[in-house]
Amino acid sequence: MSPELHFILFLLLRMAIAAAFVVTASIITERSGPVIGALIATLPVSAGPSYVFLAIDHDAAFIAQGALASLPVNAATIFMCLTYVVLSQRHNLAVSCGSAVAVWIGLASIIRQFDWSLTAGLAANLIAFGICIPLLAGYRHVKMPLVTRRWYDVPMRAALVATLVAIVVSTSSWVGPRISGIIALYPVVFSSMMVILHPRIGGPPTAAVLANSAWGLLGFGMAVAVMHVAVVQFGLAVGLSLALGTCVTWNLTLWGIGRRAMRKARQKP
Repeated sequence: MSPELHFILFLLLRMAIAAAFVVTASIITERSGPVIGALIATLPVSAGPSYVFLAIDHDAAFIAQGALASLPVNAATIFMCLTYVVLSQRHNLAVSCGSAVAVWIGLASIIRQFDWSLTAGLAANLIAFGICIPLLAGYRHVKMPLVTRRWYDVPMRAALVATLVAIVVSTSSWVGPRISGIIALYPVVFSSMMVILHPRIGGPPTAAVLANSAWGLLGFGMAVAVMHVAVVQFGLAVGLSLALGTCVTWNLTLWGIGRRAMRKARQKP
């Protein structure tokens, strides 16, 4: 088998695996309501496969450097969510989603101009989430209507994430770790939710999923920081596993806190 054919086949396999993760998570999200859906949406179902495939091709130093670029991009994602949540209450998909994506691209373009340290990346996240979480709180509690999936939903989601993985993997060697880390964190899941759910169930219910994602995204930022440190200290496999474990543990904790709050509310006379 020629090297070119081997690369293409391996790339297609990577794209298929990543697409399967995102499609599964998105379907569960639609059936679980805004709270559970947000927790699933903030798991690394898109960035995770991208980083795993980057780790196959590059060393720990590359992944650690990419994580430093990804960390402030997580702050850009919460501002993207805030933009969509606010605009979608009164505007159509084109205005709401288009503006949100434009905000993300603008912030990501600014982020790439700087060399980020771990401290600076964490500070950017704390500031961003400190601003956005209170502003999103009023949009979280909206009843999720019944969602009927259309024939093109799964192919479109699969195509979005597969394209992202293809771009990240194919360009990483010449764009370097910083750009790879930024591209890997493009919020594919959130974008697909906007495009698919907004026309079907309306802006406010779709916005509720993104509004509930704020605390989960904060944990995702912590996982990126863990990955940056752990891949150098313990190796790629352990570092990536610790990052995934951080995300899962954080979201399970949020789920447990939410369950206890619901039980207490039901027990009140």
